[in-house]
Amino acid sequence: MDDDGTRGVRGPSADRAPGPAVPPPPAHPPRVPNPATGTHPADRNEADRYPADHHPGPPAEQRRSGGASVPSMEHRPAGPAPAVPPTEPPPPGSPVDAWLRTPRPQQEPGVWRYGYTPPPPEESERVSDRSLLVGALIALLSALLLWSLWRNGYLPYRLVPLKLFTPGEWWNPGTSGGPRTIEGSDALTVYEAILFGLLAYGCGRIGNFSELFRRHVAERGQPFLALTAAAAAGLAQLLVWKETLPVVRPVLVLVASVAGGEIYQSQTVVNVIYGLIAAAVLWPFARLGRWRELIATRWGGGPAPASVDSSAPATTTSADQWPELRAAGWTDAADTLTAEVRTGRMNDVDVARLRHAWALATRRPDRLGPLAESVLRTGGAAALHPSGHRDLPRRTARHDVLTGQVRIGRCADDPHNPYIRRGTGLALDPALLGTSLLAVGPPGAGKSARLLRPAVEALALRALAGQAAVLAVGGAGEPLGPDEAFDVVVRVGNPGSAHDIDLYGGTTDPDEAAAVLAEGLVGDVGSLDSRRAATVLAQLLGPYRAAHGHFPSVPELRELLDGTPAAFAGLRTSLEAAGHHAMLRELDARSRQAGGPGDPAPVLADRVALLDRPTFAGFFATGPDARPFELRALGQYPLRVRVDLPERGHAEASRLLTRLLLAQFTAITAARTDTSLFVCLVLDDATHAVTAETVRGIRRLRSVNAGAVLALRTVDDVPEALHTPLLGAVGCTAAFSGITTWDGKRFAEAWGKEWVETREVAQHTVFADQPFTRALHALRKLVTGKAVTTDAVTVRQVERERWSASELAYAVPAGHAVIRLANVQGEHAPPLLVHLDG
Repeated sequence: MDDDGTRGVRGPSADRAPGPAVPPPPAHPPRVPNPATGTHPADRNEADRYPADHHPGPPAEQRRSGGASVPSMEHRPAGPAPAVPPTEPPPPGSPVDAWLRTPRPQQEPGVWRYGYTPPPPEESERVSDRSLLVGALIALLSALLLWSLWRNGYLPYRLVPLKLFTPGEWWNPGTSGGPRTIEGSDALTVYEAILFGLLAYGCGRIGNFSELFRRHVAERGQPFLALTAAAAAGLAQLLVWKETLPVVRPVLVLVASVAGGEIYQSQTVVNVIYGLIAAAVLWPFARLGRWRELIATRWGGGPAPASVDSSAPATTTSADQWPELRAAGWTDAADTLTAEVRTGRMNDVDVARLRHAWALATRRPDRLGPLAESVLRTGGAAALHPSGHRDLPRRTARHDVLTGQVRIGRCADDPHNPYIRRGTGLALDPALLGTSLLAVGPPGAGKSARLLRPAVEALALRALAGQAAVLAVGGAGEPLGPDEAFDVVVRVGNPGSAHDIDLYGGTTDPDEAAAVLAEGLVGDVGSLDSRRAATVLAQLLGPYRAAHGHFPSVPELRELLDGTPAAFAGLRTSLEAAGHHAMLRELDARSRQAGGPGDPAPVLADRVALLDRPTFAGFFATGPDARPFELRALGQYPLRVRVDLPERGHAEASRLLTRLLLAQFTAITAARTDTSLFVCLVLDDATHAVTAETVRGIRRLRSVNAGAVLALRTVDDVPEALHTPLLGAVGCTAAFSGITTWDGKRFAEAWGKEWVETREVAQHTVFADQPFTRALHALRKLVTGKAVTTDAVTVRQVERERWSASELAYAVPAGHAVIRLANVQGEHAPPLLVHLDG
């Protein structure tokens, strides 16, 4: 959105918190995203009124009565969606249709579930190519030698098994006597063929020819696989018909013994038998070479595209058929949405938004009718976000809006990662962000572009679906997304900003406002108790609000903290005129304590002076003409808010505001009564923003469906006393490449240790004394390439750090990070080395 221009003019005539303008209806329906790539163009479609199952914006009268101030969002009713006869649905195949049908199995925390397929079983230790080739050659030579000895009669008693099962008159006397009759010769022919088959099978198993073929032939793919199989088939045919291999004669003998020798009087029968023999020899090579697949690919127009099965009838309740609506009896609405999906008039955000809207409407049966009517009238444009937007202007990461996941990288093939996670995608979702996330890495490591921005995009998409609210705080520019991707953009110190920041968090309670403001002003001062500072502020904020109806502005608050006599006298006069005697006692107490030892007022005044600069003149106004954005609205409406801080030239003021926003966020979310909306705060730079109180607040976020994402350049940007509490308060941590060993040590301690099995091998060379033993050792060295040794193996269980400090500092490549994830249900994943491609 664009906050500059006519809506960005600050002054009394401006609205209290103007919202984004609704874009005009386009001439064409929105373009459908491509879920495979995650890139989505900006969709601008006609907007329907926000239905009753979503939270509408508060009326103008609420702004002065303590209600949260949110952007006023107008709506422009959309025209009816083109009707598609439910009896003739368009064929499936649109990107959203395929996206809906893609399986998303339940997996461990952080696994990219969209289209997930488990990896193959882990292979055992791989045999070297040299050992494989030498072993196959030795097995082949051994088999040839054994067959040669057999054929030449050098093996004694070779015919004894055959003679035991055949008549004696077929054979000459003696154990070595050959066949006497034709029947004996035929039996010997079949016997030799059987023995040859057993010998070939044993040679193949011992020589591991299947692994040799898979590694050096099959893995090279087509057409090399088919050509190699064809060459082997030609060689086999030559050996068969040359009768080098005992195949033809044994087959002819068996056929004659079964059908009689007269069968060979017909030349046709002989040709058929020869053809069958040739086909039988070719068949295994055709299977190995996958000739059928190659022919279908080259001459059949290519393989059939892998698409969704379109043969399913239109009455099935698959994911794109909206089974939840059909089960409730709203078949007309389900048919309309099915047609919208199949014709490409809906995107993934529309699907997620309407599913969420239907889930909310089922809790209030009186809302089902209006929602179904809206769907029939506007199709996929029903239940729009108050801004009227149906998608972000652009995406920089892959998103699965149905599960709320955003893919940030891929787990590296590293020994530190479990085998089951190597090569799988790593994703973030609200269940993980609900435990809060801490990212630590030097500038340029990719925290903003590869982690924070994808997380903000995912939360913004869920906000468009009515399921989340996000507050992104960073420097000026677009590190966390363009202006058009947010409903509210607050540019601190920019006169053209349409919104201010409410220093008091939108509350009317002086004590609550004082506690949060004190935490933001002096929470990082270790020598000052923030509770005493809150008491001092409450002694000033309460009387001022009672006298003027609002809290003081920055210049007025500074004068009161400095103890300016004129400011105190004017406030006292106003309280006496209004008869606020209790507030007079508060002011008198402040007057007595001013200037005493340990008075926090001077420190508070110095911090407030950071905001009392010409750059911020009129920005933190609190009077009737002020237009602050109240952070309390995040807990009530699915808003997308970005705050740009003036880091250049006002670094201390930016840190103060960051600390104040973090304190307000933890206090406001903890006080929510309706926690159905997930709320998340993203701080691009949390330097000196973390205090003891905010750490306690971060611990409470997961129980109120909220989370925080904090980015630090180093853990030392947090007070040393808070290093351990902070790492213990967040469930997800990320250590980027380039961190120091001191930071690595803290992460290593936080991630703990694991039991691993270690093997200590002591090798001793074996020296042979006998010539035959030396020959065997030489042969073994030829096969393995190593000298003959004896191994003394010691196996034991030891406890080691998952990642050591040195490994985190020096073994993490550029563009990578070690990320540990946990969800709000208590499930967790070990620290994983991830290649960030967000």
